[in-house]
Amino acid sequence: MDLLNTLVDKGLRRELPTREEALAVLATSDDDLLDVVAAAGKVRRHWFGRRVKLNYLVNLKSGLCPEDCSYCSQRLGSKADILKYTWLKPDQASQAAAAGLAGGAKRVCLVASGRGPTDRDVDRVSETIKAIKGQNEDVEVCACLGLLSDGQAERLREAGADAYNHNLNTSEATYGDITTTHTYADRVDTVQKAHAAGLSACSGLIAGMGETDEDLVDVVLSLRELDPDSVPVNFLIPMEGTPLSAEWNLTPQRCLRILAMVRFVCPDVEVRIAGGREVHLRTMQPLALNLANSIFLGDYLTSEGQAGKADLEMIADAGFEVEGAGEVTLPEHRATAAGGGCGSHADAGCGAHDGAGCGSVCGSHEGADVHGTASVPATNEARTDLVAVRRRGAGTDLAPNA
Repeated sequence: MDLLNTLVDKGLRRELPTREEALAVLATSDDDLLDVVAAAGKVRRHWFGRRVKLNYLVNLKSGLCPEDCSYCSQRLGSKADILKYTWLKPDQASQAAAAGLAGGAKRVCLVASGRGPTDRDVDRVSETIKAIKGQNEDVEVCACLGLLSDGQAERLREAGADAYNHNLNTSEATYGDITTTHTYADRVDTVQKAHAAGLSACSGLIAGMGETDEDLVDVVLSLRELDPDSVPVNFLIPMEGTPLSAEWNLTPQRCLRILAMVRFVCPDVEVRIAGGREVHLRTMQPLALNLANSIFLGDYLTSEGQAGKADLEMIADAGFEVEGAGEVTLPEHRATAAGGGCGSHADAGCGAHDGAGCGSVCGSHEGADVHGTASVPATNEARTDLVAVRRRGAGTDLAPNA
């Protein structure tokens, strides 16, 4: 297929595909799916080999968020039966992080619900970062705390944070249809603040909210322009009690096409499969490792993920290897450019917060897509049996999944 040959050549040269080419990837048929995966896989292997980076989420503060993001189980007015608790103490967070690191994770993502941190919150998170790094000197730490005020990114950097995550989630044209309590421009501003402070910027998207192909391509092209080191791709988890609980319009094949499109547009960036891979990719998860070079290990913020042991077996069975703590994730030209932000591990960010900004998602407008028109017809059978609220790990007395 001429399109795929062109995209592979562009990916190896870090050349931006056209909007039409990106849209064409999403429009390919299921008959061509393996060809699409193979082509994008060439780009992935060129820049990242067969390494898979493992990341681990610690939900520092769960629920009770004042923002109204439609996809989020922690949102204002959410009726989702999730865990709700206030800030973990530094030693509690460090203990939770240790479980993920023991399972093979090299990065810990510290997430807190809310619009954005107060200065006191930044102090809390700074103490948590120091506690985690005091126990694990080489660990990479990403913070995901929502919208940042002036000077807060610098303070997190001084405390030892390596990266900051804040997702764009969807296209600028439709952002106001999923959230009204802050703007798309607010999110862009926070990513830029993190970048300017020397933190490795991480920003991604959520697919499955009723968006069009054009929305998906536009948000990924915007991410390319922002130039984050990491792009987490979340697939909406339609949790009961959220406005998007009826949005089941993803198939495994569509998820793979979305990941391939992201890889072609962002060829040398860490592409992470974030929230929803177990729900929507299901048995096709191993195939997705040919497109993405990073995943979350274990559970997400408010929902349970695949067993950590199963994640490791999946990686090995698919012919990939877990990236070691001493390996630099990004290609040399990006790692060098980001060196001020993450030292020898200048690579990527978080991407799984379902409220203030990261990415493990839940929840659409009932009966409408993000344009406010008739919703996209469901193409995927609802799999509510695969959606389980997290009841273990951080904020509980039960052992975490790692």
